[in-house]
Amino acid sequence: MRIICLAALTLDGKLARTAEHFVNWSSKEDKRLFMRTSKEAGVLIVGHNTYKTLPGPLPGRLHMVLTTHPAAQMAIPGVVEFTSAAPPAVVADLAARGYTSAVLGGGGQINRLFLEYDLIDEIWLTVEPLIFGDGVGLFAGQPLDRRARLIHLEQLNADAVHLRYSLR
Repeated sequence: MRIICLAALTLDGKLARTAEHFVNWSSKEDKRLFMRTSKEAGVLIVGHNTYKTLPGPLPGRLHMVLTTHPAAQMAIPGVVEFTSAAPPAVVADLAARGYTSAVLGGGGQINRLFLEYDLIDEIWLTVEPLIFGDGVGLFAGQPLDRRARLIHLEQLNADAVHLRYSLR
């Protein structure tokens, strides 16, 4: 199963100011890219804090929400499902259901978990012309040592660029 970590970042590498910050600061081109890519994949994997920033479930895709308390959440089978399973089990479950790809939409802790399990195939980044200073990093936690290969570079508008990296 192909996992694409898809994120909008500030110039200083932040996903958001806080875990509760909705990504309302990225360009319309980035939002279109996110909507198209996550709908084509059919699955959006996010952490509970990231899910709470959404206005509601996005149409046409399964939302797999990783949380430590899945039983306390209101699931909508096939639309929004909550799990405390480890990333390999989540991916195995999705593959068993026939999904061939998924978009990993963060936050930083969830991205890091998938990276630690070597489950991310590609990282797609939109770099927006903002600087937050403090905030949530793409892969929250201790230092990592991974190398990626640039496979795509595109200017989305006058100020934002889209980069795609392969980890394979």
